[in-house]
Amino acid sequence: MWDERYSVEEYAYGTNPNKFLEANISSIPKGKVLSLAEGEGRNAVFLAKQGYSVTAVDASLVGLNKARKLAEENGVVVEFIHTDLAEYDLGENKWDGIVSIFCPLPSSIRKQLHKKVEAGLKRNGVFLLEAYTPDQLKYGTGGGNSVDVMQSKESLSLELAGLKFKHLIELERDVVEGIYHTGIGAVVQAIASKEI
Repeated sequence: MWDERYSVEEYAYGTNPNKFLEANISSIPKGKVLSLAEGEGRNAVFLAKQGYSVTAVDASLVGLNKARKLAEENGVVVEFIHTDLAEYDLGENKWDGIVSIFCPLPSSIRKQLHKKVEAGLKRNGVFLLEAYTPDQLKYGTGGGNSVDVMQSKESLSLELAGLKFKHLIELERDVVEGIYHTGIGAVVQAIASKEI
């Protein structure tokens, strides 16, 4: 599905960074950042332009090829890794920041990934996330139609219990990111750090 979505010339979710990430970039310590389900590169390129050492992971080779092109056009270097997040090893105490922007994984895979996120962050490392909540089904402005891939304050608190949340809120906001995320969206936003 993702290869097909990314196979058109235009960028499905645009080339500008996610607004929540852009507004909160200063919360992520400078250093090594991992971007999960990066797609066509908009957030990874933004992070690299801010001086981070960025690794971006996605299951779509078509998306990553467009991401490489976007990085080249912006004169930045990003390490792109083509892999399934269900299989990807995040390592331990490796990342200053991990970013998850609209990463729609089945809950069984997501719960395992979130355990890897906790292990993968360095001490004082930061996890930044924006995802659709189940209320998004009322709007139909992106995110598909499966509640199982959506998240909430409650699910994040449970799945990332080892992190300390500095920001955790559910809200409705105007999401304008390419042709697939356009209109009012019901989202959850989180910023959490690894204290130990």
